[in-house]
Amino acid sequence: MKRVWQKSYPEDTPFEVEIPLMSLYEIVDHSAQHYPSTKAVIDGERELSYLELKRKIDRFAGSLYSRGFKKKDRIALMLPNCIEYIIAYYAIHRLGGVVVQVNPMYKANELAYILRDSNATWLIGNDEQKKKIVQTGLADRLTIISANKLQEDSYYSWIAEEENELPELDINPKEDIALLQYTGGTTGRAKGVMLTHFNLIANVIQDFTYTANALQLQKPGERMLGLTPLFHVFGNGRMNSAVYAGATYITLERFEINKVVDLIRKHRPTIFPGVPTMYIALLNHPDLTAQDLSSFKYCSCGSAPLPVEVIHQFERKFGVSISEGFGMSETSPTTHRNPVKGQRKIGSIGIPYPNTDAKIVDIETGKAVLPYNQAGELIIKGPQVMKGYWGNLEETSMALREGWLYTGDIATMDEEGYFFIVGRKKELIIASGYNIYPIEVEEVIYQHPGVEEACVFGIPDTYRGETVKAIIVLKKGVIATEQDIIKFCNERLANYKVPRVIEFRELMPKSAVGKILRRVLVEEEGKRTNSLRTYRR
Repeated sequence: MKRVWQKSYPEDTPFEVEIPLMSLYEIVDHSAQHYPSTKAVIDGERELSYLELKRKIDRFAGSLYSRGFKKKDRIALMLPNCIEYIIAYYAIHRLGGVVVQVNPMYKANELAYILRDSNATWLIGNDEQKKKIVQTGLADRLTIISANKLQEDSYYSWIAEEENELPELDINPKEDIALLQYTGGTTGRAKGVMLTHFNLIANVIQDFTYTANALQLQKPGERMLGLTPLFHVFGNGRMNSAVYAGATYITLERFEINKVVDLIRKHRPTIFPGVPTMYIALLNHPDLTAQDLSSFKYCSCGSAPLPVEVIHQFERKFGVSISEGFGMSETSPTTHRNPVKGQRKIGSIGIPYPNTDAKIVDIETGKAVLPYNQAGELIIKGPQVMKGYWGNLEETSMALREGWLYTGDIATMDEEGYFFIVGRKKELIIASGYNIYPIEVEEVIYQHPGVEEACVFGIPDTYRGETVKAIIVLKKGVIATEQDIIKFCNERLANYKVPRVIEFRELMPKSAVGKILRRVLVEEEGKRTNSLRTYRR
């Protein structure tokens, strides 16, 4: 039963790969040496070659060092996708500092929590962020580097300085933390995931090895469309992969569908790592054609499950396949992906990456390995698994046990080693004693031709304990009723799984990467009265 997935690996893909002991800065240095004139990044009208990028990184690192920045200092990076983020990110790693990832959309109270928890003493952000910092009351303890071009002593003036002296590169990849990625807000206060240089480099090597040989990707020569936020682990990891491969990273501050279509037509990207909302937006764009996406060699999806019906529609319309996978902030992020050549099981997260072990264990004890196709908790072991949670030994000991990461995800594994996520432990709906996984109900709702987005969760029910509620966003111009959706589900689901409450909305609450925030919907439900009519048969 162990590692049965290895027989499904793409041809010439090794089961194990050697992970070099190197820092994140060294992948930039390597690409600058070997591909100096290759375009490293395109940000609107601005472009940098790898040699130009490295020079700016070194200059900014020197300016930081001359002002007292030292190894292990924690610096909050609060910028959108842009060249400035990329330069700052690798400059910090040049000095052995720790990047504290901060969503620039955070409000003052969210920012205050992360700054206090991480004990960051530096911050890079624009003037809008500076106002928030003042509101936190923490401005006095921070060295704030302004990303305002008009300010005299700012990020831009530091990069323009003559090269300052740099210390020797002093990084222990397996021990030194590179990134604090905050996650887990769905279950309470966010936790700072400690990712080392080794964790992040390992995932870059795993990802490249798994896809490059099968797709005959060039090194350099590929063009990655980098739309997922860099402050999120998915976007961050793909940026590292692009730099490692000497690829051109094409970025945009925020996802705006018409601008994205223009980028695709202008730069003809070959690699697209996206999230479900991006694929849905592309699918529903009225002018996008298969010819527009003909440059795509490889599309992957992360951060949240992509509904099966959306995959089928996208692939029929554009002739481009999407490789589904699985990852977490705690795993740098990717652990599983469908083979890019060979057997692909739509709806599956695929098979584990090289150097990665995974198994399904019983939910109660977390120790008994379950048979094929039986649902239990997915646990993972590999070089990409985090060091732990920052300053939180209790949460770390719960998540990491005997080298295994307990994901909290409910999954199954079939006889060929393909894994299927069926839900989260805390999202399981128990109605009249039956277990209902939201994802299986959502998959059916997405098959309705009028549905653009759907989210399912359990709500209290005096008779059944819990009952199923669905919140739905309809496609533009579509009219559907509660009864339409229930009738559609009745024809495709067992009676106890059919939603009893339907709510239509124009928009869903979403995370920075476009993931529907089920927890927000659940919290809203808890606050409201029982004014919505419950449908019963």
